Amino acid sequence: MEDNEWGNQTGVTEFILLGFGNLLELQILLFLLFLVIYIVTMAGNILIVVLVVADQHLHTPMYFFLGNLSCLETCYTSTILPRVLASLLTGDRTISVGGCIVQLHCFACLVATECCLLAVMSYDRYLAICKPLHYSAFMNDRFSLQLAAGSWLSGLTVSTNTACWVSQMIFCGPNEIDHFFCDYIALLKLSCSDTSKMVLVIFLLSFIMILLPFLLTLTSYVCIISTILRIPSTTGRQKAFSTCSSHLIMVTVFYGTLIIVYMLPDTTALRDLNKVFSVFYTVLTPLANPLIYSLRNKEVKEALRKALSETMTSITNHKLCGRFLLVN
Repeated sequence: MEDNEWGNQTGVTEFILLGFGNLLELQILLFLLFLVIYIVTMAGNILIVVLVVADQHLHTPMYFFLGNLSCLETCYTSTILPRVLASLLTGDRTISVGGCIVQLHCFACLVATECCLLAVMSYDRYLAICKPLHYSAFMNDRFSLQLAAGSWLSGLTVSTNTACWVSQMIFCGPNEIDHFFCDYIALLKLSCSDTSKMVLVIFLLSFIMILLPFLLTLTSYVCIISTILRIPSTTGRQKAFSTCSSHLIMVTVFYGTLIIVYMLPDTTALRDLNKVFSVFYTVLTPLANPLIYSLRNKEVKEALRKALSETMTSITNHKLCGRFLLVN
């Protein structure tokens, strides 16, 4: 009987992302703010990728994973922010059902991949600090490549399966999503289909791709902190902690906001707060990644200083050659 009722209703062909539409007087300010964040995020993460590729001193597993993370953050922010910027600038908040599923697929793939990469990076730091004598044997180039490729493939596989499930759902109205991007929970609420199986699938995949990597990351850092505390000298403890402090900050910010967003009760009073925390892990975390690693990491700062010095020298030599040719 319910199937007949759904069949008699007009199918939804597009959704309306309400986003920050209730802040009409701040639309221009929000547009400029997100535009600056987007430019800085893209520039910072691309710069880290270039440094990791170009500088021989950064050709280590730790920076190989950092390069992968920066590449991921570039894709991550490009999945969310361009659509938000277009909405703020034009006022058009509609997105097709197909476009929504594609955005959801890309977002889910990158979130799952980031969880795996953060776990891989914490394991790398665990081996470096807790098993230093075996680090080179365990974390060789081949194993590093396998871990990185496995992270990307795992995220892609999980998100593809989930997107296939979502694409089979029926949407017959209403079509308003009170968020600034397409989210699983919002789509489940708008679906006219039986979503019980979908909820179970999402729960299982979330357990595998988010909770398990989180537990692995947590276990790695418990072992790391325990090992650091046993180092007798203060200088030794500081040096050991400095090698993983940047990553620990990233893990705390990412998982902290992610857990808050999906554990907060879905009430009208907390919906705006949910959006704020969603901004943290979708917008500010990719921005923080290059800032944290460039400001707190000596090797990255040295590589950046070297690259800037070589660039300035090249520009100076080019100008001198141009003047010499003009004189002659």
